[in-house]
Amino acid sequence: MRIFRFAFLALPLMAQFPDQARLLQRMDDLAPHYGAIASQIWELAESGYQEHKSSALLKAELRKAGFALQENVGGIPTAFAATWGQGKPVVGIMGEFDALPGLSQATLPDRMPIVEGAPGHGCGHNLLGTAAVFAAIVAKDQFAASGRPGTIRFFGTPAEEGGGGKIYMARAGVFSGTDVVLTWHPGNNNSAGLSGTLANISAKFRFHGKASHASSAPEAGRSALDAVQLMNYAVELLREHVPQETRIHYVITNGGSAPNIVPQLAESYYYARHPNMTSLDGIWDRIVKCAQAAALATETRMEMDLVNSVYDVLPNDALSLLLDKNLRRAGGVQYTAEENAFARRLQTTLDNPSALGTQESIVPREADRGLGGSTDVGDISWLLPTAQFTTATWVPGTPAHTWQSTACSGMSIGRKGMLVAAKTLALTTLDILHDPKQGDQAQASFEKRKGGRIYRSRVPEGQNPLSTTARNSYS
Repeated sequence: MRIFRFAFLALPLMAQFPDQARLLQRMDDLAPHYGAIASQIWELAESGYQEHKSSALLKAELRKAGFALQENVGGIPTAFAATWGQGKPVVGIMGEFDALPGLSQATLPDRMPIVEGAPGHGCGHNLLGTAAVFAAIVAKDQFAASGRPGTIRFFGTPAEEGGGGKIYMARAGVFSGTDVVLTWHPGNNNSAGLSGTLANISAKFRFHGKASHASSAPEAGRSALDAVQLMNYAVELLREHVPQETRIHYVITNGGSAPNIVPQLAESYYYARHPNMTSLDGIWDRIVKCAQAAALATETRMEMDLVNSVYDVLPNDALSLLLDKNLRRAGGVQYTAEENAFARRLQTTLDNPSALGTQESIVPREADRGLGGSTDVGDISWLLPTAQFTTATWVPGTPAHTWQSTACSGMSIGRKGMLVAAKTLALTTLDILHDPKQGDQAQASFEKRKGGRIYRSRVPEGQNPLSTTARNSYS
């Protein structure tokens, strides 16, 4: 029955764009080349704002394909924009390529770091950026033959993992003049629904006290660690009195140097999230008050260093429909016998594995449903029409930011999902270029969803994206 269903869906699409089959076959032929690039980036595993070699690999492909490169955008060495064509519509495609700390892992279904404590692509950004470049180049090659006006822009966006690279690029005007933006994300299923994300604000709370001998003169000391602990306790009590969708998490990044010294310096690192940025503002104000109260009670001094803040993703109805149509055209992911054996073994390490075989199907397009993570894609979605989707690059049930997702992102299972994503992006880009009314519908959806609300980043205007705090933060 599934075969007949996909054949039925394919007929009107083939009638509308006769060259689709040729494009998809060409992408199948080119898949080994782009798969090798994704593997190289996986092996490099460069963290946010440090992705020099990964960025260079993608830039080289775009330059070779005839795109004009704009480098060091927003003052970020690894950020870039690549443009081909002229005139409207202008279709943007975003790609990411940063890795996560501590997730080094071999392409095996058992925990085996390549280098203990080293970064790894646990969010699959080696696949994300490569598929996006793949799609931009193939769409350009096909559209060039039409002789029609239209522009493709690729945005190389570093440090998505909490560094907020897209925010600084947007401030520099890099996205100006773009009509729509498309992107995707690795995942454990294939879906192009109206998915939102959580807005977040993150900061480091630094307390300054007074050192003293903890045994012979404790009364002379003022413990910065006491302030951190008191703040944490206050936030724990606060959890009962915030909206249930709220997420608050923290770690103590500095608790002092030795037990027999009253800590002069201590620090905690906080994230707060909510589906709505305005609601999050109020929650964050209360968290800051917990820190201020802790400093007052312990006679210490508190400094707050705001690390990053990203908006919730604003879904786009028109673009979501296009992506869903083309994701179904691209199809799901089928495993070989060897991949099935890998998947079954990996699933024994998961708490909540999903049924094998679900990676072959497309999740039905649903009404607004939220995701638990945060991304700087959200900020772009409040500036212009933006949409994203997921493909099954990981074994069903595999969560992001794990050694298991790192393993999948470096092997054939990840590359197969990457090909589905690249095909979906290329088809959707060509839809919009061939029919500018699609962009108009996306703009109408954007205005309706936004409802007159004004975007205002919570990241301070003068903040340097290359600061230590920005580099060491993760979503």
